[in-house]
Amino acid sequence: MVTQGGLMSLSIVHTRAALGVNAPPITVEVHISKGLPGLTMVGLPETTVKEARDRVRSAIINSGYEYPAKKITINLAPADLPKEGGRYDLPIAIALLAASEQLTANKLDEYELVGELALTGALRGVPGAISSATEAIKSGRKIIVAKDNEDEVGLINGEGCLIADHLQAVCAFLEGKHALERPKPTDAVSRALQHDLSDVIGQEQGKRGLEITAAGGHNLLLIGPPGTGKTMLASRINGLLPDLSNEEALESAAILSLVNAESVKNNGGSARSAHLITVHR
Repeated sequence: MVTQGGLMSLSIVHTRAALGVNAPPITVEVHISKGLPGLTMVGLPETTVKEARDRVRSAIINSGYEYPAKKITINLAPADLPKEGGRYDLPIAIALLAASEQLTANKLDEYELVGELALTGALRGVPGAISSATEAIKSGRKIIVAKDNEDEVGLINGEGCLIADHLQAVCAFLEGKHALERPKPTDAVSRALQHDLSDVIGQEQGKRGLEITAAGGHNLLLIGPPGTGKTMLASRINGLLPDLSNEEALESAAILSLVNAESVKNNGGSARSAHLITVHR
């Protein structure tokens, strides 16, 4: 939404926060008015979010636009939710361009934007993109994310996701001048497991324990000195478990995304199989 007047201009862009596996809605409100040039950001922004002012300024200039030399107020609402990470760079930049009348976008209310900006204007992926995309589609909006997050959002069945690699591409799309690609569907079933229990020679007691654990749905604790095969055995238990349901697969991918965006792409096995996370002391 964009509201323009003689002395001020206001724009609102929708995005999503990342609170664990949840992605509550956030509105980025940008108000530009006459006064001494400067930028004020409110709404419980953490240090990384406050640094967005420098990233966004450089990205706007290097994308061929002008950074408004006016009094700028940015509000990240609701104010009681903490905001962290670079995921707000793209919505802030789009809101600034819309409020400064450099971007004519009549469909801003139909989209949610999530992505970090490089100083060149290139889009970078952010953790938790799959949760943001899932919640955006549930709310009836489409979402634009960085191409780096394509493997994550490709797990979602639906046409509500779009990917972009640069701020210019997003602006051109919102103005109706350029189309954005949809993420390629991620084949979550065809990936073969890298580890199989039949590969293990010996370890009969350990293998029997894995079989009982998988069959009965029990918890499993492997204790022993380093080098005795604990991780080797544990990494093969997913071959004994049934495939995850669609909902379970998305939830698992959402958790992996928070750890590392590359984990969904290189998860060491099928996206529909249980995942192993090892902790070493």
